[in-house]
Amino acid sequence: MLLSAFILGLLGSFHCIGMCGPIAFMLPVSRSNSFQKFYQIFLYHFGRILAYSIIGLFFGIIGKSLNIFGLQQGLSIAIGVLMILIVLIPSSFLLKYNFSKPMYSIISKVKNALGAALKKKTPDTFLTIGFLNGFLPCGLVYMAVFGAIASANILNSSLYMILFGLGTVPLMTTTIYLGNFLTAKTRQHIQKVIPVFIMVIGLLFIIRGMGLGIPYVSPKPVTEIVSADFECHQ
Repeated sequence: MLLSAFILGLLGSFHCIGMCGPIAFMLPVSRSNSFQKFYQIFLYHFGRILAYSIIGLFFGIIGKSLNIFGLQQGLSIAIGVLMILIVLIPSSFLLKYNFSKPMYSIISKVKNALGAALKKKTPDTFLTIGFLNGFLPCGLVYMAVFGAIASANILNSSLYMILFGLGTVPLMTTTIYLGNFLTAKTRQHIQKVIPVFIMVIGLLFIIRGMGLGIPYVSPKPVTEIVSADFECHQ
């Protein structure tokens, strides 16, 4: 399941170009020193992935709490169904009931801080920009968060989000170096693949939650058997 996080990030980075591309284009990277430019881009990605790892830890605690109550299998199925529904439900309906509206004030502060950071050129600027960028609302990040929750393990949840972030690095880096190198038609074709892959991940989570006894894909639930038979020695 962890591999799905990296692939989601890799495919989702084509979506990221449209959402985070403007930020990447505005990075105040060095134009004369190639090593310095590479280091600045590295800090930007490190900041984003650090933010994703923190998000993974937070939602991993939620997943772990639900797992303690024996809800892990049901949670995996519910998240799988939710992923599929989000793909199938018209986007206009989802925009009508935007659940991130209560967080608009926080998001606005993040954007303001991001705008201020983009005007600076100190070494910590790129780390700050990446970190703040990681907390901006994004549909693909939400999908990754669902996967992190279903991991039902705090460290695995954080690792899930880290792998998602690493998946976005190759294309985002290429975009910073080469600019908008993909044609609109190519991006449209790739954008059509992303929902299909999200549905595949959703199906995998459903199958995993069913506990069919398939190694690594749908293992049977482990139950601890405590025996009451013991001998007393005088």
